[in-house]
Amino acid sequence: MGRIERFEDIEAWQEARALVRAIYSLTRTPPLAADWSLRDQLQRAAVSIMANIAEGFERGSNRQFVQYLLQARGSAGEVRSLLYIAHDLDLIGEQEFQNAMERATLVGRLLSGFVRYLRQTPT
Repeated sequence: MGRIERFEDIEAWQEARALVRAIYSLTRTPPLAADWSLRDQLQRAAVSIMANIAEGFERGSNRQFVQYLLQARGSAGEVRSLLYIAHDLDLIGEQEFQNAMERATLVGRLLSGFVRYLRQTPT
């Protein structure tokens, strides 16, 4: 893995950014847009992924970074769980559900791989 100079270079952050765009697009359309509580929770969870990756990177140590990446991975799981709720309540269609779920799952996998890498790398 090449040297990462900025958090914007991290693939997991880039994919989390794409997930945020997808979630915001999804939550702007009815009927999900009308469920302000679920809509806001989905948005906050998605934004939390990006924010934790960036904040952890800026902390400057692998140990702290890993903790923030784990928090981000937890938020990716939260997004997936909330998508199930939106789908089960017929607030989003099957295709929208599948697309958003694939993005959230990818972000979680990238974060898991990055955590494994950092745990094997000296601080």
